[in-house]
Amino acid sequence: MAIASITMVVAFVLFTVLQPQLANTIYTGVKQYIESELGWYYILTVNVVLFVSIAIIVSPYGKLRLGKDDERPEFSNFTWFAMLFSAAVGTGLLFWSIAEPLSHLQGNPFIATEGIAPNTLDAAQTALRVTIFHWGFHGWAIYILVGTILAYFAYRRGLPLTIRSAFYPLLGERIYGPIGHAIDLLAIFATLFGTATTLGLGVSQMNAGLNNLFGMEISSTNQVLLVMGVTVAATLSAVSGLKKGIRFLSEWNIHLSMILFAFFILAGPTVFLLTIFTTSVGDYLGHLLPMGFWTNPDPESQWQGWWTLFYWGWWLSWGPYVGMFIARISRGRTIREVLFGGMLAATLGAMSWIVIFGGTALHLQLFGGVDLATVANDNVTQVLFRTIEALDVPWASSFMIGMATLMIVTWFVTSADSGTLVICTILSQGNPHPPQLYRVIWGLGLGATSAVLLLAGGLQALQTAAIAAALPFSAVLLVMCYCMFKALASEQVGEVVAVEQSEAS
Repeated sequence: MAIASITMVVAFVLFTVLQPQLANTIYTGVKQYIESELGWYYILTVNVVLFVSIAIIVSPYGKLRLGKDDERPEFSNFTWFAMLFSAAVGTGLLFWSIAEPLSHLQGNPFIATEGIAPNTLDAAQTALRVTIFHWGFHGWAIYILVGTILAYFAYRRGLPLTIRSAFYPLLGERIYGPIGHAIDLLAIFATLFGTATTLGLGVSQMNAGLNNLFGMEISSTNQVLLVMGVTVAATLSAVSGLKKGIRFLSEWNIHLSMILFAFFILAGPTVFLLTIFTTSVGDYLGHLLPMGFWTNPDPESQWQGWWTLFYWGWWLSWGPYVGMFIARISRGRTIREVLFGGMLAATLGAMSWIVIFGGTALHLQLFGGVDLATVANDNVTQVLFRTIEALDVPWASSFMIGMATLMIVTWFVTSADSGTLVICTILSQGNPHPPQLYRVIWGLGLGATSAVLLLAGGLQALQTAAIAAALPFSAVLLVMCYCMFKALASEQVGEVVAVEQSEAS
């Protein structure tokens, strides 16, 4: 399987480098086909995953522990959340928490349907709702349900920590044969291109930050050089292991985020942010189901393809990677702790980020006389730094831009090293400590894939990679849900609950 996966990556890289125009044409065609013909399927799949997660949370099976009944979590709640959030979010929130609301402010199908004028306060509230929807429960359910399923079969059923193990109720011992290899190869494929998408987005913004600080030219050449540099750092972190490099960087990311949060709240429109956060929670929850099932009826509109389908493809393509990582750090927790705690904490974290950063930018756009929307339209990678400058705190602006750029680097490294560790774990058939050589090869392979996608077509190629990689894994995930219910039905839940109640008393 290792040879087959490496061959797949090398063939993709060589084809994209040697035939860039043909590659870009193919990637564009794939994206257009999925958007026009399979958009309904992506939307339905993501909703099924969310409802399955909720069903397990409220069921008696939620009390089952991911491991032996007397096991307890390996990591504290803070460390567990820090690693989960850092691995799952990467540079995505830094990239889109400001740019996306500004884009939706200027027009989206929902303000048109509700009769709201663009570039108004009501449009700003809708823009935040749409952005939170894309980073909310639907997406996090994919990651955390995959993680819960993998942790259940690995720690409770004693199977290898790989995607194929979730198929045991259906395939039995055949998971160790060709069918199991094929399932894991699909997971590697999705992980590779999902992670490469985030790395490509992150390095574009990193280049913009270095341009602000040191005047580095924004170019594809410099972005490829940055990919190479950060890939080396990520590979070294992956080699150091989960409890050293990855854990340290994850906690570091959360601490830096708190500092940047405090700056935006204190230097920005504090009362406005607190008010709009409260409103946004209710607005998002009130529209959760209608937005979740909405499919754009206009065949000429590209909005849903560029936004919702891209996000669902991105979440799905990252499903095996983040899910595997969540499983790796969740041993000893109950199913309900992982599903409910993870989904709630992560959604609140993403919501806070979007409202604080995006809300600040919207306030500056509507009431501060700063045209950030034009910046987002012209160069989406610059809008975070222009927002920091527009807060007009001269003594802190350069420092905060530098810290934001550093955060992009550390999020980038955390995503890459976690992705590398997951791919290597799959290739070593569930070994939580895969060989160092695997980590080096795949750490560099992730960087190479991200670089060629940038060269092949920039953001368009990255979006196509995420959406296309999600297609095969979406089918795998639906079968995993069936297998999870089949396995849970054989559990003696009453006995487990009685044991835990006696321990609590």
